[in-house]
Amino acid sequence: MRIIIAGMGAIGMHMTKMLSTGNHEIVVMDKREEMLLDVTAHFDVMTIHGSATSFADLKEAGIKKAGLFVALTHSNEINITACMIAKQLGAKRTIARIDNQEYLLPLNKAHLFTMGIDSLIYPQKLAAREIINLLNETGTSEVFNFSGGNLSLYVIKLEDDAPIIGKRLLDVAVNNKDIVFRALAISRDGQTAIPHPDEVFKQNDLVYVITNQTGVSHMMKFAGTKRLACNNIMILGGSQMGVRAAHVLGKNSNIKLIEIDKSKSEQLADYLTDSLVINADGRDIEALKEEGLALMDVFISVTGNDELNILSCIQAKNMGVKKTIASVENMEYLHLAESMGIDAIINKKLIAASYILRFTMTAEVPSFLCLTGSDAEVLEFVVKNNSKITKGTLREIGFPKDAVVGGVIRDRTSFIATGDTQILPLDRVVVFALPSALQKIDAFFN
Repeated sequence: MRIIIAGMGAIGMHMTKMLSTGNHEIVVMDKREEMLLDVTAHFDVMTIHGSATSFADLKEAGIKKAGLFVALTHSNEINITACMIAKQLGAKRTIARIDNQEYLLPLNKAHLFTMGIDSLIYPQKLAAREIINLLNETGTSEVFNFSGGNLSLYVIKLEDDAPIIGKRLLDVAVNNKDIVFRALAISRDGQTAIPHPDEVFKQNDLVYVITNQTGVSHMMKFAGTKRLACNNIMILGGSQMGVRAAHVLGKNSNIKLIEIDKSKSEQLADYLTDSLVINADGRDIEALKEEGLALMDVFISVTGNDELNILSCIQAKNMGVKKTIASVENMEYLHLAESMGIDAIINKKLIAASYILRFTMTAEVPSFLCLTGSDAEVLEFVVKNNSKITKGTLREIGFPKDAVVGGVIRDRTSFIATGDTQILPLDRVVVFALPSALQKIDAFFN
């Protein structure tokens, strides 16, 4: 597939990195020549020095043959206009990045769809939703739901008192045949791998576990994690992400939002009627202490400064806050932040990439997740008639060793997959995959 990416900001650059190792024909566009030089220095892709709203430049990029056109500049107007033009010139599917909730209102969204825009992506809203999901399952680092929660992927950090530490994966499976969860992968020392039966769980492992609703309590027991109350929440930073999170969480929790800008604090106080907005400098730890930081159940730092987000979460953790969440945009900081004890990391570019990448698969993929701090992905497929995945049990069909089928949603039921599982047409299947497996597993479901 020819994929054209317009706008080489953080999300565009990450998209290019994710796609450049596959079999797609990638073309990137930007008006800034220095950004294109950076792209060509790292990736083998075609570059166009030009405007996403120029008919001539889009034609030069081969828009007529594009299976996907993605506009990721920092201008709503440019992205929307570029997608409209791209569609008229022959692009099969278009996606526009936006940063204004107004465009997502049902009537406005419908107008944009009629003008040739197939999908809208609002990274800040997606990131805020991620924060809210995390607080619904406060005993885990991350949680991702599939098909309305019929299956869920949990990312759990094994603390020193986790009952599962020191046990082999095989022992857990043999001694607990009735368990309804499965460890799909383990991330250790920055490396993620699909575990073999003799793999031993160790302290500080990040374990990726698939389960359904009936298996959550058993999974939490094995991992030694507990559901935490999140009645009192402090949010540092009045960013769009922080405001959206406060708007939703304020309905059921006591929210204190800290914003350094006085004028913005006053505006937010009028908007966030269920939250207490405080004008204070988040770099001043004494000020946070005075506002009751030590009494918080959850501390969320979503300022535009990665270093501040990381350090403030560490300080909150040292003061006894049970759950800390930091927004970290610099990819180089992700492993550092995790190793320093922060419970969950939010990265907008990974979340945005997850949304877009599902449109690059030839199979039907309702969900595609890029995991924080890992090169691995998790995909949800809808099984087509006569696809290769249906030609035998998972043990018989030679499924790639660098991927694993975690669970299956069939009709209204869900279950954990084993080697004896037979996949049927119309099943929804959740797969954990290392980067080397993406093209191979796409062929199984196509």
